[in-house]
Amino acid sequence: MKPILAVLEGIGDTVLLLVRTLRHASSLPRQLPRFIDQCYQIGYATLPIVAILSFFIGGVLALQAGYSMSNFGAKEFIGSLVGLSMARALGPLMVAVLVAGRVGSAITAELASMKVYQEVDALVTMNIPPERILVLPRLAAVLVMMPVLAIIANLVGWFGGALVAHTVDFIALEPDKYFETLRRYTKFDDIADGIIKAEVFGFVVVLVCCSIGLRTRGGPREIGASVTKAVVTSLILILVLDYFLTKALL
Repeated sequence: MKPILAVLEGIGDTVLLLVRTLRHASSLPRQLPRFIDQCYQIGYATLPIVAILSFFIGGVLALQAGYSMSNFGAKEFIGSLVGLSMARALGPLMVAVLVAGRVGSAITAELASMKVYQEVDALVTMNIPPERILVLPRLAAVLVMMPVLAIIANLVGWFGGALVAHTVDFIALEPDKYFETLRRYTKFDDIADGIIKAEVFGFVVVLVCCSIGLRTRGGPREIGASVTKAVVTSLILILVLDYFLTKALL
């Protein structure tokens, strides 16, 4: 019974945190430096690893598809498979997982440290809402940067697939044929669905990590426990939301 109550309590605290944060939405223009800093942390600092993983995921997709499709003469459709897979599923999912592991863990560690060492209590004492300066800029930044990361992941993954499809001997697919089928079968709606997924994933990850960080109690040992809990919870929510969003968008 206690685990169920703990889950329900966490959901309630997270929803209340979101409500309190949205009350301060009008203060965001006055927090432009914080917003830009969070955009840098979420977007620019995460971009290299997103690009590297996207390139190799696109390459693996092309390699596996080429191995299967070459047997029955359909290798020219590798571009459509890589394009749709990256745009609708793997692109936003991979970006969300990286944000949860890199950005979410850092957010939780920072806020948990501030909570344990009573810096958050000091803000409350000075009549400064923690939600306004600690949560709002992060939520706004992730909404801006997730579409950018998702689009870059798609582009790099597509070019990674094209390179592998062209250079591997048993595929040897010309880039123009690869991109012709990619353009034919990958529509704007597919890319838009992936961006919607990325937005939802990123928003939920940052909100959950902020909530867990601000609910940390105890000493330094609890900071590590909160980080682990935030990352695991974020990954579970990403996979669960991925199913329901895919079903809804289809």
